[in-house]
Amino acid sequence: MSFRVSWRALLAGVVLAAGLVLAGPSKALTPEQAAAIAAGDSDERVAALSRALAADDAAALAPFLQALLADEVKVAGGRAFVVQGGKAVLAGSGTEAPLPEGAEDVVNNNRMRRELEGALASLALLAPDRGRRAAAIAELKDQIDAGKLPLLERALAAETDAELKARLAQLVAAASIAAPEKASRLAAAKALAASGEPAARALLAERLDKETDLEVKAAIGQALDAVQSRLDWGERLGVLFSGISLGSILMLVALGLAVTYGLMGVINMAHGELLMIGAYATYMVQNLFKAYAPGLFGLYLAVAIPVSFFAAAAVGAVLERTVIRWLYGRPLETLLATWGISLILMQSVRTLFGAQNVAVENPPWLSGGIAVLPNLTLPYNRLAIIAFAAIVLGGMALLIARTRLGLFVRGVTQNRRMAACVGVPTARVDTYAFSLGAGIAGLAGCALSQLGNVGPDLGQSYIVDSFMVVVLGGVGQLAGTVYAGLGLGIVNKLLEGWQGAVLAKIMVLLLIVAFIQKRPQGIFALKGRSAEA
Repeated sequence: MSFRVSWRALLAGVVLAAGLVLAGPSKALTPEQAAAIAAGDSDERVAALSRALAADDAAALAPFLQALLADEVKVAGGRAFVVQGGKAVLAGSGTEAPLPEGAEDVVNNNRMRRELEGALASLALLAPDRGRRAAAIAELKDQIDAGKLPLLERALAAETDAELKARLAQLVAAASIAAPEKASRLAAAKALAASGEPAARALLAERLDKETDLEVKAAIGQALDAVQSRLDWGERLGVLFSGISLGSILMLVALGLAVTYGLMGVINMAHGELLMIGAYATYMVQNLFKAYAPGLFGLYLAVAIPVSFFAAAAVGAVLERTVIRWLYGRPLETLLATWGISLILMQSVRTLFGAQNVAVENPPWLSGGIAVLPNLTLPYNRLAIIAFAAIVLGGMALLIARTRLGLFVRGVTQNRRMAACVGVPTARVDTYAFSLGAGIAGLAGCALSQLGNVGPDLGQSYIVDSFMVVVLGGVGQLAGTVYAGLGLGIVNKLLEGWQGAVLAKIMVLLLIVAFIQKRPQGIFALKGRSAEA
């Protein structure tokens, strides 16, 4: 509940008020009706509002309802006055009148404000513009009651658009489910059975407990089952989409780790911090656009993607040339060294940007989502990350399979000594490969910045999961990283819906341990230095 007037209600009120001005004064709203809507307890006011909505010229209500929502109405002596610009007008008459002493402000509680906004939206059902009628239907779908039935039926009879007429029929059914006539309730139950709205489920469930007629009760129960079945499919598809989204993120995070671990056998515990560097690079690009090119803010992500890649790749190259190159062949030492590097990087970020998280905004074209079903909306930012992960994966596959650097990487991975014998600069390949893996981690950080706030501990949330993806998929295998990332994401979301987030993590870990016990090389055969004979 909110004390704010919705924009749809404001728009409907302004449009209808303008129509009334052009059409001349209306006699539909009397001073007595206005006073009944403005004064009394909530039940009495709602009943008076329903009676006014059922009037032949209900659109005359709009200016008065707008004034009520704007807290511009006072009551005194059983009459209501609209006070605007220092002048008082007797509500329902349109004539200026002196405001009596002791006039009291009309107080609208949450329920009354909701009823007034719903009434304004109901009046917009009769607007000539289709867009306004569609917006009114969307506004009313969660605010239906029997008091709005006469106006809904009038709007349904006047509606010419087939799509809006079908949606109005659902609203009429929702308002008729509590009608005193048995035939009306049966017809409403049958109509609501075709709905897939959560509001229809709640309405049917509430009415099922109150219904006393056995035949109507059975019809409502059948309708509730039909609606629940549709909503269940929406929830299943939502879980599947969430799993694919999480899996694409895990795949993107683990992709760089698969390259470095598979090629050099380096257990890089600073991989999460390279991801964090990519996220902070995106944050800095965002701030630069805000400061120097606010009109082009929607394009900042196109600049942030390469910047995050090269920032993380540069840090990776420095780490490889200064520390990691001296530790090849000693996995435990690389683990300890990179763990220490991760602490240094986190503290450096805290010193530069502070310990608090920073916000990275979505560009306008990544805000919102696609409503596939009434209870399933696919956010644009997650759809973009899935597509981005697929593009990065495709680029990596082309680089490994079609370029000279990819040929060197494959040669060094399969047989380092033989590659060195035929002239492959293995040390340089190591630097390029480690920088590439670090750059991909930076791209993952750029993507993750579009899902939430960025902080110094961002990478810690993904380092363990990324190692699990690499080990499960097969070290150094791009295909294995894809299968493992998507598989873990979907399984994790399925288990979360069943057992909760904590138990789901434990169960996923146990499943991975059991799988590795049976197949130590992962989904695909292990290749790389550790596999050489």
